[in-house]
Amino acid sequence: MNSRQEQIHRLVENQTDAALRKIGEKIIQNERISSGEGLILFERATLAYAGALANYVRERLHGDKTYFNRNFHIEPTNVCVFSCAFCSYSRLYAHRDEGWELSIEQMMDLVRNYDGRPVTEVHIVGGVHPKMNFHFFAELIQKIKSHRPGLHIKGFTAVELDYMFRKAKLSVEEGLKILHEAGLDSMPGGGAEIFDAEIRKQICDDKVNAEGWLNIHRQAHQLGMHSNATMLYGHIENYAHRIDHMDRLRSLQDETGGFNTFIPLKFRNKGNDMSEVPESSVIEDMKLYAVSRIYMDNFPHIKAYWPMLGRQSAQLSLSFGVNDLDGTIDDSTKIYSMAGSEEQHPTLTTTELVTLIKQAKREPVERDTLYNEIKNYRDMDLSAMAATPLYN
Repeated sequence: MNSRQEQIHRLVENQTDAALRKIGEKIIQNERISSGEGLILFERATLAYAGALANYVRERLHGDKTYFNRNFHIEPTNVCVFSCAFCSYSRLYAHRDEGWELSIEQMMDLVRNYDGRPVTEVHIVGGVHPKMNFHFFAELIQKIKSHRPGLHIKGFTAVELDYMFRKAKLSVEEGLKILHEAGLDSMPGGGAEIFDAEIRKQICDDKVNAEGWLNIHRQAHQLGMHSNATMLYGHIENYAHRIDHMDRLRSLQDETGGFNTFIPLKFRNKGNDMSEVPESSVIEDMKLYAVSRIYMDNFPHIKAYWPMLGRQSAQLSLSFGVNDLDGTIDDSTKIYSMAGSEEQHPTLTTTELVTLIKQAKREPVERDTLYNEIKNYRDMDLSAMAATPLYN
């Protein structure tokens, strides 16, 4: 037993709350905790206790390895037929003059901007535009694949796909199969928000419900596509809603094994219909990450999306169960900057990401979308990296 393991054993043994001690013992034995125990962690565990347990799980799975990739985003439009109360990004179709709508050629220009650069992934998400239909996006991904076959296309939330498929009169299986054959490699996890029906009715009543979201990801997994999963937290939901959300994802992962990572997304209150709701504190953020790592025992990875959380808080999260920081982004997303994130121009060079991770005493590892390791930067000289265009 190493010193870190000894510390966690002592911490659990000295826990005076019997229920929390039992949870700690289960984690040490690599046993699954129940939904009730997850709720106890939220309600009664100190941040130090939950964080130590989460870090123990993180290091058991990954040691000090912390993953990132070199990626960029394409946001085809922020015009949307839906009106989610928490959203600062979208503009209703009736007010589309306030938003943007990119043509296929404009999006291909964005892809061509990265020719010769070592990016491995393009992430495509945006508003649900009534005239950007299924065939429009099938053509887009075909053209991207034709131009750069090795670029992994991660695209379209379940919300976007649900609308596309219904409008095209395709089943979920049919639509996903066509897009997959066109070049769609995997799916992001957006649009999950909170699965509870009553909360969903208040914050995003008009878009795909929890069962529809989960079914789209189930069908994608059955086609051999991987996906991510998210949860929007820190608004009007309570701890029980969070556990219910995570439990539904954990159950689907038991069934399919198709999720790569779980990504908690912090509610930001600037410029939306929920601006009166205060944002969660950093302490609450870190506890959420910790409980997520403990509860989501069948998810290989927990990601802190640094453009949403901010680079300093994302760095801190590496001590609370997180082992992935997403990617370089290259100032190619506006979703969180428009909602008031401190990262108004979200971009990090590879050198900056590696530095961020090393400062947290972790081991930076560049990955591809499916977590195949591309390069370990543990022993890289940061000054030499900074002087090399490849890393900047």
